[in-house]
Order: sequence, then structure tokens, then C-alpha cells
Amino acid sequence: MENILLTINVLLAVILVLLILFQKSEGGALGIGVSQDNFMFSRTAGDFLTKSTAVVATLFIICSLCLTIISRGELEPTTSVIDKIEEKSEDTPKIPENNN
Repeated sequence: MENILLTINVLLAVILVLLILFQKSEGGALGIGVSQDNFMFSRTAGDFLTKSTAVVATLFIICSLCLTIISRGELEPTTSVIDKIEEKSEDTPKIPENNN
């Protein structure tokens, strides 16, 4: 199940990046979007790309949360570093004193 969700998450990430790159930039020349010659088509394309980007981003976040919830079940409880040091200090043998 985790592998399937991970694959879906990677695919959604790639699709999300592509959708963002296809959108027309607000600043002008950096976007791959449609030119300003056909204004009506570019507006409808922008609306479609904006809505589809929002849907894919929502699916990506939901898939990421599901992966986090699934992977939390495999975590083992952690112990404190101080507890580990105390355990090791009790197990170490004492150094004998030098009786000359």
C-alpha cells in the first residue's frame, strides 16, 4: 500500500510541476503560456490550468498526509539519550584500584 501511494505521490508531483510550468506567468516573458493575441482562449486556458493545479495540489497534499500516517505505524518508540547513557554506565565494569 505504501509503495502504491508513493508512486502516486511522485506522479502527482510531476504533474503539478508541469501544470505550474504551463501556466502563463504574470510578469510576461518567462511563461510557456499562450500569447496575448488570442485573449479569450488564454483566459479560459488560464482558468482551466488554475483549477486543475488546485485539484492536483490538493490530491498531492492528501496523498502526502496518507503516506505520513501510514509510515508512523512503523516507527518504534524512542528512548532518551540520557537513558541510554545511564544504561551503558551501569553495564561497564569498574576499574580496579592499584594496591601496591
